[in-house]
Amino acid sequence: MSTVSEIEAAMAKLPRQELWRLKETLDRRCAAEWDAQIEEDARSGGPLDRQAQQAIADFNTGRCQPLP
Repeated sequence: MSTVSEIEAAMAKLPRQELWRLKETLDRRCAAEWDAQIEEDARSGGPLDRQAQQAIADFNTGRCQPLP
């Protein structure tokens, strides 16, 4: 299986129990990929780092209000 279409066709043939097993596997893989992406972004000074720096600057200059 080398294409998404082929994988989708195979998934359509899976028994329910195997489909749920596949979903759990994909959920774990997606979570791991998301964590890796965030770690990579943090190391490289990516968008999350820039947003954090902006939030700190806003706080330090008094442009923040306490939450109700």
